[in-house]
Amino acid sequence: MTRTPIAFTHDFPFDPAYGSTLDDLLGISAPAAPTDFDEFWRDRYARALRVRPAPEVGRVVEERDGVRIHEVTYTSFGEVRLGGWLALPTAGPVEHGFVIGHGYGGRDEPGRDIPLPLPRSAAILPCVRGMGTRGLLPGVPSTSDEHVLHGIAARESYVIGECVADLWCAATALLELVPGLSRLGYLGESFGGGLGALALPWDERFAAGQLTVPTFGNHPLRLTLDCVGSGAAVRRYHQEHPEVVDVLWYFDAATAATRIRKPVLTAPALFDPSVPPPGQFAVYNGLPEDSGRQLHVLEAGHFEWPGAERSVAELALAKAEFFGRVLG
Repeated sequence: MTRTPIAFTHDFPFDPAYGSTLDDLLGISAPAAPTDFDEFWRDRYARALRVRPAPEVGRVVEERDGVRIHEVTYTSFGEVRLGGWLALPTAGPVEHGFVIGHGYGGRDEPGRDIPLPLPRSAAILPCVRGMGTRGLLPGVPSTSDEHVLHGIAARESYVIGECVADLWCAATALLELVPGLSRLGYLGESFGGGLGALALPWDERFAAGQLTVPTFGNHPLRLTLDCVGSGAAVRRYHQEHPEVVDVLWYFDAATAATRIRKPVLTAPALFDPSVPPPGQFAVYNGLPEDSGRQLHVLEAGHFEWPGAERSVAELALAKAEFFGRVLG
């Protein structure tokens, strides 16, 4: 599977392919977990399940691709009220359900997360705390460089853990709004991909997941790699606060992936200036080989390139095939 490092014309002062071949990337392992890693996350999940989301469906904002899209609000961990969108089929019964995470730019509308991978599907598209127009909260930064550092001094206060809980509570809200659902799929890209890897191991309501260019993979390695965006903010913080590694240890998406026992389609990129590919591939590599994992390699992520439109279409087909097989 050897493939020479991807080379695109760019203005970054570093190599977004990090000199890595596909073989190199497939050899990057996940970091070992702290001894109480599972206990920490199982406790957070149990507390999130005790939240009563009390979802409220609002006005219809759009109808397309076989779904009617409503505004929705729900209560999440810490009794905060968050917003997002709810997609319901325009015709026929609901047969599938999805929770859809978003990137670190937040979301102001459902956008390209719809169409959904399978027909006759319902989905909740939450804005996690601090992100997007419907997730804004007092005291929680809304820009990625500041958000990724919010509460980072301690594992109990780090905002990333609370954002994972926002996804669990969104799942509870969706199941309450569509009582006939029993199994869910998860979709997440970039920030949402990393959150998904952290959320999936503990929540048996999710039967499968799909993670595109997932962040938060292999923090010890990520801290050594130059990049832009939220990863660069964490690197700068680490330079002044090296003890932060003790917190990041609990929020490593690659480590969490080793605990996933359900099929996950991972789409890491060979070239990415925002989320270094070695960290992305560490998430895929961490998935147990007998979990039903599937790999879909992208040429680039977080980067405009001539083949981007074709790549998006190919990934959409791969997602439809994957979820049709594991959830159909």
